[in-house]
Amino acid sequence: MNNYQLYIFDWDGTLMDSINKIVHSLQAAAESTKLKVPCDKSSRSIIGASLTEAAKILFPDIKEVQIEQLIKHYKSQYLELNQTPSPLYQDAENLLLSLHKNNKLLAVATGKGRQGLEHVLAVSSTKHLFHLTKSSDDARSKPHPDMLEQILLELNVNAEDALMIGDSRYDLEMAQHAGVDSIGITHGASDEADLIQYRPKAIVHSIKELAALIL
Repeated sequence: MNNYQLYIFDWDGTLMDSINKIVHSLQAAAESTKLKVPCDKSSRSIIGASLTEAAKILFPDIKEVQIEQLIKHYKSQYLELNQTPSPLYQDAENLLLSLHKNNKLLAVATGKGRQGLEHVLAVSSTKHLFHLTKSSDDARSKPHPDMLEQILLELNVNAEDALMIGDSRYDLEMAQHAGVDSIGITHGASDEADLIQYRPKAIVHSIKELAALIL
């Protein structure tokens, strides 16, 4: 599967081992907003969606002012207070470097906000490897195809020449809606049973397996 022109990566749970940090930050933010703290499983289930959409899913009766408070507390937790380690997955940087050296176009499509995305790109020293990045501040929330459609348009790539790689059902459903092939990876938010229903071209369990498939 090395014949694609463009490789689009989700961030959290795909390239960065940040699922636990997201879950703990969300739970702390809910407590600070005086909302019922979601369990680990529920918190993981919304990873991939924007914070606004995630809030509406987790807390169906939430008010707009509470959404604003939740997002504010979450950003404070994730960017400043929560010290849970969130390194890149093993071999992730080498995979990006190899694709870059093979003259492939690379992009990020993430449910993170722009501030959070810029932060992790900086701390991981990977920003220079991507030709384009899109966050939840730049497009409609996954699984709507808007984010992928923007990337394809701005990089002048046809849908059939792009591959989406993600760990969440939101990633693969978005790709399905956009007519883009996908690969699911199971070391993040969703397991194989959740991912397979969106008909990915393959499911892998590590970056090493992914690299063997696409390089």
